[in-house]
Amino acid sequence: MISGNKLKPIIGGLILIIGGLILIGYNEAIPTNPEYISDGFDFPVGKPNAIGYTDKQPFGKNYHLGSDWNGNGGGNTDLGDNINAISNGFVKSAKNLGGGWGNVIRIIHELTDGKQYESIYAHLDKILIKPNTFVKKGQVIGTIGTNNGQYLAHLHFEIRSFTNMGIRGGYSWFTMGYLNPTEFIKANRKVKK
Repeated sequence: MISGNKLKPIIGGLILIIGGLILIGYNEAIPTNPEYISDGFDFPVGKPNAIGYTDKQPFGKNYHLGSDWNGNGGGNTDLGDNINAISNGFVKSAKNLGGGWGNVIRIIHELTDGKQYESIYAHLDKILIKPNTFVKKGQVIGTIGTNNGQYLAHLHFEIRSFTNMGIRGGYSWFTMGYLNPTEFIKANRKVKK
């Protein structure tokens, strides 16, 4: 018989695994179009190399699950600046989610091997694309906002390795399914075919 002290770490591990499976979900089927298979990734601002922008709160800092891109001028100097699709993809959602998120765009990117990634763009001033459409890398999809004055202007940007994860807080110690956006983009500027 296993004592209570030995069961606690086992139960804790099982809860973590089950919770992770519930949070992560699965990659869902999306419409495919050979013209929109991802051929590489660029930054969402300062096309293509984030010129004129700084990642003021990078992935992992204070348990941040994304990158907060700000114009080099600070304050609201980047309010209304263009946001670009980081790669070819399918617009899963483009709407106001309210709360701390505001206007959010979710794009699923499919690689030639069938692997999918999702990019999320939040706090937008304007959404310039429609859901259930395809976009090309570099296409303007929205503009940087303040979430109706809740923040100074910036883009909260995430890349996820699973495409069916819910929208939760932008901070957590549990990072399964979340990728460091800067590292991912630098490593995948051109997708191998």
